Amino acid sequence: MDKNMTTPPSQLGRARGVPAVKPKDMKGTLIRLWQLTKGHRKGLGWIFLLSALASGSAVLSPYFIGGVVNCIDDGNPGIRLLTILAVLYLGDWLIRFLQQFLMASTGQRMILHIRTSLFDHMEKLPLSFFDTRQHGELMSRLTNDVDNISATISDSLTQLMMYGFTIAGIFCAMIYMSPLLTVIALFAVLLIFLLTKAVTKRTKVLFRQQQAILGKLNGQVEESISGISMVKAFGQEQEMIAKFVEYNDDFCQVATKAQIASGYLMPMMNVINNLTYVLIAIASGMMALNGRLTMGEISSFLLYSRQFSRPFVEIANIYNNFQTAVAGAERILEILDEVCEPEDVIGARSTTGIRGAVSFRDVTFGYRQDKPILHHINLEIPAGTRVAVVGPTGSGKTTLINLLTRFYDVQEGAILLDGYDLRDYRLGELRQAFGVVLQDTALFGASVRENISYGHEDVPMEEIETAARIAGADGFIQRLPQGYETVLHQGGAELSQGERQLLTIARAVLDKAPIMILDEATSSVDTVTEQHIRQAMLTITQGRTSFIIAHRLSTIRDSDLILLIRDGQIAEQGTHQQLMALEGEYARMYLTQMGQM
Repeated sequence: MDKNMTTPPSQLGRARGVPAVKPKDMKGTLIRLWQLTKGHRKGLGWIFLLSALASGSAVLSPYFIGGVVNCIDDGNPGIRLLTILAVLYLGDWLIRFLQQFLMASTGQRMILHIRTSLFDHMEKLPLSFFDTRQHGELMSRLTNDVDNISATISDSLTQLMMYGFTIAGIFCAMIYMSPLLTVIALFAVLLIFLLTKAVTKRTKVLFRQQQAILGKLNGQVEESISGISMVKAFGQEQEMIAKFVEYNDDFCQVATKAQIASGYLMPMMNVINNLTYVLIAIASGMMALNGRLTMGEISSFLLYSRQFSRPFVEIANIYNNFQTAVAGAERILEILDEVCEPEDVIGARSTTGIRGAVSFRDVTFGYRQDKPILHHINLEIPAGTRVAVVGPTGSGKTTLINLLTRFYDVQEGAILLDGYDLRDYRLGELRQAFGVVLQDTALFGASVRENISYGHEDVPMEEIETAARIAGADGFIQRLPQGYETVLHQGGAELSQGERQLLTIARAVLDKAPIMILDEATSSVDTVTEQHIRQAMLTITQGRTSFIIAHRLSTIRDSDLILLIRDGQIAEQGTHQQLMALEGEYARMYLTQMGQM
């Protein structure tokens, strides 16, 4: 039965001696996690019962083995007890199978609910949340932290329950058989506890060093791969290899020391267990000579002593994993506690039939309250006006658009759409009223057709092809292996930056939104393609209120209104001709780009 107390390596998850990531508030987090999974815990009661039954096998089998030994000592084959043992072992297998079956289904239902709740909540968070956090770190919470919880629920939880019942059952059985021998067994457990604490104190330092070096090594690999073209262009291959070898060697040395140090634990535990086994054998033999124990009871107690200490070590290891999982749960709950985008006001307006007249009324805004970016912006834009926004980098152009689409809410003043505050509209409908082409292209792991028709999946193929032709994207799409059915990978990495931009413009062409926003739509294309895009922009903005952010001033000469933003304020505004006649900052920028200054 000693084999029953051995946790498979795949279930341990963490090397012995590796420090766990400790949670800040374990009790509070566990209560929150229990509340979060309410309604998805069906089957946990049965799992608890099966864990008790499984531990019962570990407690009862040595007792019956002792009975068999007594029968043989008396000249009786003990067929009845052997039959009971066979049934007990068969029942143990069946119970463990049912336990794993139930735990797999129950655990995964709980994890499904946690992961879905987290993803749904993240989709409702404001843009400011994502702007202030690393995207890779957020992905880690959705994957690694949830996986840690999954592993703990599926494996560690059942093991923890079973070990708890086993320790209690074996301890009661040992006390019943011999209090003196139980004291010897408890002394061995104390030695193992002290040994584990001493070894862990040493290995914590080494494993932390190992993780720190591993972080440097991973960073080196990531930089080498992501910047491979630059490495080759500057002929730095050997230097990158040398740095990798340096980190790799350091990692190997520290990892070797850590593994050796943690490797002391099991052999020394075995020595303590074996010495304890010998002491119990000697003491029980002496008690047998005095008639205080039978041969069967000695056999049973020796089996109990072998099984008694191991669960303590396994529980310590499981507790490490448990702490890491709870710490991951804290990171998940931190996101779930974030405030979602504001709810629609009571009686919120629909955007159906909006014309697109926009008014900025004394708008002031900053991503930080103490550092405003826009200062007292006042602006009246009639419906159907083509507005170009220009200005130095960091002047507040994109911030203006973020406020218009309600990615952020103004801190002072108001923005009106058709005479009503943006906050009076239903947020979901308001966002759909804007067609957007951003400087950073956003393509998905789907076909070209699906990327162009994103948000309008039911449109016919003819409209998709027409949109692509207007945007000037049809030519290169036809040259792709499967044309419009070509599946893009890694955000369209197989396409040039300009081609990716053309696809997003085709997506905007297909959109029937009454207000168009083009943020640096020509920033990544050549001058010939720029002229195609300029014609496409004229087409898609015809009759719509449009906001065009541009650094290439040649693309916005036909705009009805040009706004020059400087230091968060409107420095100049008017048509191209009016601003050129003004001979101010816009005129100087334009003449400089045209090579006339």
